[in-house]
Amino acid sequence: MFENRVLRRIFGPLADEVTGEWRGLYNEELNDLYCSPNIVRVIKWRRMKWAGHVARMGEEREVYRVLLGKPVGRRALGRPRHRWLDNIRMDLQKVGCGYMNWIGLAQDMDRWRTLVSAVMNLRVPRNAGNFLTSCKPVSFSRRTLHHGVNN
Repeated sequence: MFENRVLRRIFGPLADEVTGEWRGLYNEELNDLYCSPNIVRVIKWRRMKWAGHVARMGEEREVYRVLLGKPVGRRALGRPRHRWLDNIRMDLQKVGCGYMNWIGLAQDMDRWRTLVSAVMNLRVPRNAGNFLTSCKPVSFSRRTLHHGVNN
């Protein structure tokens, strides 16, 4: 990613605490040093907020039918394009709640806000606290298991 390359150039290398050797910064360390929100996270956060808003509108509204509806007719050749619903499901899978009824969850605004904030803060371990009882816990990455979790 271009942003990370520029940030690595600005902040420079880091001396490893264990081996004493110089190494490049990990993405998480860059994000900790540069406290501006990541644009990808902001887009996912806004998309999830909008999806919860539309889910609470009800089935009679046009926006709801556009979000969840399937187009009729023939589709174009090639790979099917991602729909808003596909992107929402991918965002939920990254938090560990990909196979759940997200429309029912969006009806409870407090639980939905918790989920949306988890999508925004993907640096937090994915199954820490298991804030939604209907979600299945997700395993930690190899890097998290090796280096531990910073609290």
